[in-house]
Amino acid sequence: MNEIFSDQTLLETKKVCKTFGSGKNAVNAVIDVDFQIHQGEIISIVGTSGSGKTTLAKILLGLLKETSGEILYKGKPRLLKNQKERRAYWQNIQAIFQDPFSTFNQFFRVDKILNDCLKLQGLEHISQKEKTEKMQDACKFVNLKYEELYNKYPFELSGGQMQRLMIARIFMVKPNILIADEPTSMIDACSRSTILDMLMKLREEEGMTILFITHDLGLAYYLSDTIYIMESGRIVEKGPAEDVILHPQDSYTKQLVSDVPKLHEEWVLSY
Repeated sequence: MNEIFSDQTLLETKKVCKTFGSGKNAVNAVIDVDFQIHQGEIISIVGTSGSGKTTLAKILLGLLKETSGEILYKGKPRLLKNQKERRAYWQNIQAIFQDPFSTFNQFFRVDKILNDCLKLQGLEHISQKEKTEKMQDACKFVNLKYEELYNKYPFELSGGQMQRLMIARIFMVKPNILIADEPTSMIDACSRSTILDMLMKLREEEGMTILFITHDLGLAYYLSDTIYIMESGRIVEKGPAEDVILHPQDSYTKQLVSDVPKLHEEWVLSY
């Protein structure tokens, strides 16, 4: 990727740990993780199942509380003590997940799902015409037609439509940071390239910062500015994507790279 991100640090962790259970049953899922996300940067945290990457993503989103360590947003300690603070934080950081069907309340129609995005932005008092226009624009961004979807429930949509609807939500909220946790692992190759294209458009057109949580080293290499390799709860290697993949230093990274043939060759997405 071309480095178009700035020096401004948006999100930073310092020695963040997460332990589940206690005593002999304690499981250290995240151990002393330090990293920074800069404005406009695309980062990938890469690791196999059980590496702790999804737990870390939930901590960053404020869905799990860290056991120890510190998380800073724009240089200040993150505050999530009450609903007002959580809402302010979630205006700035949002996520799309691996399973789109677990993301939405299946009893809410599409128009309510999109209307809730306006409420998160404090726009619930604008006219109905303005609300409809904003929802139409969001659907258009992901190549969906609002008029065909607004009265449907999530279970009436295909997996590809659900993934696009998740991105439409992000387009409406316009957070500073998007965390994408295995966003393409449950869809076919054609839909995969389309979804990745839309995510890249969010970065290029909206200046959005994107953090990929993935096991896909190829995706990380070709889309990211910076890569962090995670193993057993620890960050074992980090750096510019090209350096980490073409000149790996850690034995775990070397093994991951060796498992992906022809990774160094040019990768062309057909959008």
